[in-house]
Amino acid sequence: MQLKKNAAEALAAAGAFAGFGGDRRQDLWAAGAAATTRAGHLPGLAPGLDAPALPGMTRLEVTTADLWDTSVSPDSHPVQYLRELLTKRGAITTAELARTEDGTRVWVGGAVTHRQRPATAGGITFLNLEDETGMANVLVSPGLWQRQRLVARTSAALLI
Repeated sequence: MQLKKNAAEALAAAGAFAGFGGDRRQDLWAAGAAATTRAGHLPGLAPGLDAPALPGMTRLEVTTADLWDTSVSPDSHPVQYLRELLTKRGAITTAELARTEDGTRVWVGGAVTHRQRPATAGGITFLNLEDETGMANVLVSPGLWQRQRLVARTSAALLI
């Protein structure tokens, strides 16, 4: 079965061809060309197989590519790139949250992984925030949900 161009490019962007000695940008460059080769054509002659000298990907670009192509990043978490900014804003990590005394007001930021509003919860909405250290469950009152509904429903990440 012939690998389609977009599938080959997604695999390359996700680092699936790293074992062959190239880097992700070079592999991505060559993936589309390689996917256009067909049986009966001379191997290795498709235009575009040899990538020009390209800069390597930054850690953020690698994380973004992993998340875009596979929805998983095995080596990093996107919130870690915001940690310095979150710390300056006074936010603690979810790991620190677990060690904070009950009733203490804190800021915590992270990617929203779940939103649930069960009919049996009396209007309470449950959010799950994830950062590079773990997860935190957030209970959102019906009034706050109504006031911040657009932000709460559409944001990929929140500072609470």
